[in-house]
Amino acid sequence: MTSSAMQATYDLPELNRETTFRGIGTTKHREVPRIDLSNFEKRKYEIADQLWNASTGIGFFQLVNHDIPQAQIDEAFEMTARFFALPHEVKAKVPMVKGTNWGWEYKSQVRPSTGTADNKESYQITVPRMTNHWPGGDNLPGFKAAMLAFERANWALGMKVLSCFAYKFGFAPDFFTDAHDPQSPEYQSTLRLLHYLPMIDAKPEDFTGWRAGAHTDYACLTLLHQRKGQGGLQLCPGKEADEFAWTDVQPEDGVITCNIGDMLKRWSDDKLQSTLHRVRMPHAHEYLGSRYSLPFFCQANRDVIVQGPGKVYPPITASDFLLQRIAANFATMG
Repeated sequence: MTSSAMQATYDLPELNRETTFRGIGTTKHREVPRIDLSNFEKRKYEIADQLWNASTGIGFFQLVNHDIPQAQIDEAFEMTARFFALPHEVKAKVPMVKGTNWGWEYKSQVRPSTGTADNKESYQITVPRMTNHWPGGDNLPGFKAAMLAFERANWALGMKVLSCFAYKFGFAPDFFTDAHDPQSPEYQSTLRLLHYLPMIDAKPEDFTGWRAGAHTDYACLTLLHQRKGQGGLQLCPGKEADEFAWTDVQPEDGVITCNIGDMLKRWSDDKLQSTLHRVRMPHAHEYLGSRYSLPFFCQANRDVIVQGPGKVYPPITASDFLLQRIAANFATMG
């Protein structure tokens, strides 16, 4: 970690906490709760209890029978691989500008925990901000339609999960749906396409460290799609952060891995756990090619005030909260 990253201080306590997450650590087996969403309306209160137990404990859970078809997930991954296979000069026509959260970036995300760039590239889709930020149909026909449909499917699933937390908080049933209203120009939930770079002519030292440094997410809720055979995700619950022991979360078809983000942790007055996670480098005997993943971040609309009923934290707009996190993570961008 660089000395400047180690000395950095931030206005958000979440960011100052993240600067303490460094080092390789050890590994430890933990069970990630698996939650079945079938017959959701009839089982909502049972499911809400399961989500609450997972989110006040390990901070991660996995959804099955979630109603996003595997064929649609596979199509999104195929389109993602095609996008990242485009020449750099084509992707550079839809850049992520400093201080924003849409468009393409290459190895520019520097975590407060590491001070070094993640070994990846990404493309962010924040629907109201995408004017002139879609790759042209001549370069990638069908991409925009597929991604807009996939974005909305993830939004709908995220709102279903968040409605369970609204019930547990004692909020109105559609509290979080209204706070993430996609019809509003203030909408800022984001679908992120990630390409972790392949290991080519790797030296022994290249297998140490991480493809994405240790961090917690900015959002209320993250829905993560992974490709089977492309592992590397590890978690370390906040309650055990001093132990710094990591658990591998293997990708499986039909399973969406979810975690609580700092925004919802704040909304819960710290009852819910925003869990530390990272993507490690593959081991020499594992798959060494490109790794793709598709997280959807449920991020409250920019004009929404985030503050829990107990007022543990001062009120902050979701816009200001997100901008401070982006500024810290992309501080080196020109």
